[in-house]
Amino acid sequence: MAKHGISLRIDDDKIDELDRLAKSQKRDRSFVINEAIATYLEINKWQINHIKASLAQANRGEFASEVDVAKVLKKWR
Repeated sequence: MAKHGISLRIDDDKIDELDRLAKSQKRDRSFVINEAIATYLEINKWQINHIKASLAQANRGEFASEVDVAKVLKKWR
């Protein structure tokens, strides 16, 4: 996979944290940043997919019944 350079501005304290984390993992700053971006993208893709699936269920009228909701509320009270 091709890699490209990017430029961004980041607070000094975050750079220090990145460097400490990278050092503790015996990795470089780029590795830590790439891992963070990959995780961020994965989480957001998961959220979007679940939101879309939930909207599709709602559009099909697949809701919990009042009885089901009452059971859950009773369980957590």
